[in-house]
This record gives sequence, structure tokens and C-alpha cells, in this order.
Amino acid sequence: MKRREDKIQEYFNSWLTKGSAQLKDIFTNEVFYSECYGPEYHGIDQILKWFNDWNKRGTVLQWRIKHFIHEGNCTVAEWYFECEFDGVRDEFNGVSIILFSSDEKIVSLKEFQSKSKHYLPYGEN
Repeated sequence: MKRREDKIQEYFNSWLTKGSAQLKDIFTNEVFYSECYGPEYHGIDQILKWFNDWNKRGTVLQWRIKHFIHEGNCTVAEWYFECEFDGVRDEFNGVSIILFSSDEKIVSLKEFQSKSKHYLPYGEN
């Protein structure tokens, strides 16, 4: 499990450093990636193109993992994300459902997001 957690952290760190060199060691060639707002990428070549294109216009300011849940070849990571893209700052909480291959590479990653600011519509109890 520690190896998977390290691999996920390495992936998140690649966004903070804008370094794509390790992505081929993190993902399988046939990886499926679904972003939390709709776009999907099929294969490592599309992920590399997206990564490089996105980083020309944006900067990830934080991508902090809160905790992991493991079950079989699946790891779920809950996280907080903050970025600036085209001069606009954004932040949100998220969850990634990540499937690993037998050689511990990511074969599927699906992101889901939640607003980072929560409120109590009925007040405190």
C-alpha cells in the first residue's frame, strides 16, 4: 500500500513542479483518466499532451492528500486542490478512485470534486 501511496504522491508532486519525466513510470500506456469536470484522456500520450498544455497556462499551487483507502487493486485518495489557470484562482476538495495494474502502475484514475467551502444551512446543533 505504501508503494501505491508514494506513486500517487509522486504524481501530485509532478503537477507542483511541472515535471512530466516520471509520468511514464506512474501510468500504464493504456491508462484511462477522467477529470472531475468532464474531460477524459485515453493513453499515456494524451495524458502527456494534456499535462504539457495545461502547464503552459496554469500553475498548481497545492495538491494535498488528506488520506487513502485501499481495497484490492483500488486506492481511493481524498485531497485538496488549488490552482491558478489563465489568471483565475480556483480551489476544491476531491476524491480520486485509482486502479493499479499488477506491476503497480496506474491503469485508471477517476476524479470527483466538491466545493471547498462548506456551510451549515440549519446551523450548529
